[in-house]
Amino acid sequence: MLNIGIVAHVDAGKTSLTERILFHSGVIGRIGSVDDGDTQTDSMDLERRRGITIRSAVVAFTVGDLRVNLIDTPGHPDFIAEVERVLRVLDGAVLVLSAVEGVQAQTRVLMRALTRLRIPVLLFVNKIDRRGARHDELLHDIRRLLTPAAAPVTTVEDIGTPHARAVPAPLRGTAVGELLADRSDAFLRAYLDDDPGLTEDAHLAELARQSRRGLVHPVFFGSAVTGEGVADLVGGLGRFLPVAAPAGPLRATVFKIEHGRAREKIAYARVHTGTLTARERVAYFRREHGAVVERAAKLTAVRTFERGTDTADAPATAGAIARVWGLTDVRIGDQLGTADGLPETGIFLPPSLETIVRPGRPGDGPALHAALQRLAEQDPLISLRQDELGRELSVRLYGEVQKEILAATLAETYGVDVEFTETRPVCVETVTGHGEAVEEIGAGGSPFWATVGLRVGPAEPGTGVRFDLAVELGALPAAYHKAIEEAVRGTLTQGLHGWEVPDCVVTLTRTGYFSPISAAGDFRKLTPLVLMDALRRAGTRVHEPVNRFELEIPADCLSAVLARLARARAVTTVDGGAGGGSGGGSSSGSAGDGACHLRGTLPASAVHDVEQDLPGLSHGAAVFHSELSGYQPVTGEVPTRARTDHNPVHREEYLLRMSHRA
Repeated sequence: MLNIGIVAHVDAGKTSLTERILFHSGVIGRIGSVDDGDTQTDSMDLERRRGITIRSAVVAFTVGDLRVNLIDTPGHPDFIAEVERVLRVLDGAVLVLSAVEGVQAQTRVLMRALTRLRIPVLLFVNKIDRRGARHDELLHDIRRLLTPAAAPVTTVEDIGTPHARAVPAPLRGTAVGELLADRSDAFLRAYLDDDPGLTEDAHLAELARQSRRGLVHPVFFGSAVTGEGVADLVGGLGRFLPVAAPAGPLRATVFKIEHGRAREKIAYARVHTGTLTARERVAYFRREHGAVVERAAKLTAVRTFERGTDTADAPATAGAIARVWGLTDVRIGDQLGTADGLPETGIFLPPSLETIVRPGRPGDGPALHAALQRLAEQDPLISLRQDELGRELSVRLYGEVQKEILAATLAETYGVDVEFTETRPVCVETVTGHGEAVEEIGAGGSPFWATVGLRVGPAEPGTGVRFDLAVELGALPAAYHKAIEEAVRGTLTQGLHGWEVPDCVVTLTRTGYFSPISAAGDFRKLTPLVLMDALRRAGTRVHEPVNRFELEIPADCLSAVLARLARARAVTTVDGGAGGGSGGGSSSGSAGDGACHLRGTLPASAVHDVEQDLPGLSHGAAVFHSELSGYQPVTGEVPTRARTDHNPVHREEYLLRMSHRA
């Protein structure tokens, strides 16, 4: 078995390529069209109408005795979370480029992620029959911008015409030979000795060996529309990508969730090792607030992909992708069978924007909440957030297109019309010093039968929340320790200003209880009050999200665009000394051949407005892409976020609310 993903910048032709592969392998008898909305993998009505992929889709086909599961993924950057979930279950990937548009910003983002995960990649250069298609220049760009280890397997005759043909590229040449020799000592010795055994077939075998290890990346040219070059690509899947069926206990990753006709939850799982069988009880694991949590359930049905989108009741063995029923509490990212190998962090940074969602009709609040909960199961990174008094619902987003899709989905699938507030960036708080606080049983009017002391200090970015003990573990019942730690991690989702505190060290310095009156709930309720007191003494600073951007504009628009970027707090420089701006980041660019290429950073809060202004500033010729790259301290007025907890920052208010809860 082989699991591959097709990934690309939007409009590079990956869904059309998927259709052509299914046609070539005999799965379908007619090729669907993205424009006509009748492709196999874009099954949602929204996808068909808008001509874009929103949710990943699985289809199966065979090449000889090799069974291939192919996952089509979204190309628009607003749906990068869907791509992330797929990347974790792949044996290899096909990265699609347009021979006309070439290496685009999202292409580079995807290649960086694939390289970081060490996923073997084949490159397919699509649209060779289109006017303006390039070969030599594009190969140069691929090696310069994507990977220096690109090795053409096919080349093109009559490129840029309707008669364009993909033909085998010579492998026994200086360029390919040196590329392979750089990555193999044995091949290097034979190459330097001009060994007569290094035939074309020997070069091909070494290329395949290195490709399966992700050391080099074969490049195929073709056209999804005409089918030219697709047979070469399909034939190369089993040759250039790793096929394995490793043994071992059950380990499977859930990468997609959907709901059936009876509203039942269906999980898509890639089996890495072991076997998933219906009517067996399975443990599954996830990370919550930095800790590993275990659940268990009995599988009621397991269906594996057989042909196209068809599935059949069968145990899912290593390498298979299965649709699984019975995991009622499962979430995307959960791992079945074992916690070993459970990812610590995401591949891409989480969404940096947030919006409040309100029902368009009075009385639709409960229906809206239920619909958003279901959508959050399918896309957990939207992070549905509701205050404990039930007044506001908010979700996190990557961009405005995702907001439009969310509104359309709520209206068409769930019958709920919604209104959004203006999108705002999601900030974080960092701990700036050290602070300590303690609450004793019966002291200061505390109604809780618990003593808790906590010390808070800063931590390196990206290290998460670390919970340490400066007390003897046996001095407190284990359930009370667990209650304190869970409360610490939950409380830090909202710091002094309402933003998450993602990185810090919290140390438990004091404990006490009164048997038999004390209960875990006393520690769970008291901990937020103590933690916020310690956090206030330590101090926090709010940081805003910053996006990395790439921008191509006509050279004669440079001055106007630089001025707009400066107003957005991006510092911009261009070869030759032009530049300007101040504040939120740095940027560089180059001008030449009638175009300017700019790169840099700017606050996420400014991205949408800049993107909206660029067409008017560039005669409609701007090509812009951005992605979240990190955070920087907020200057000026500190933004705050409405709290959704019982407000432990204010002692009297918190105690009053806790007394009402009791």
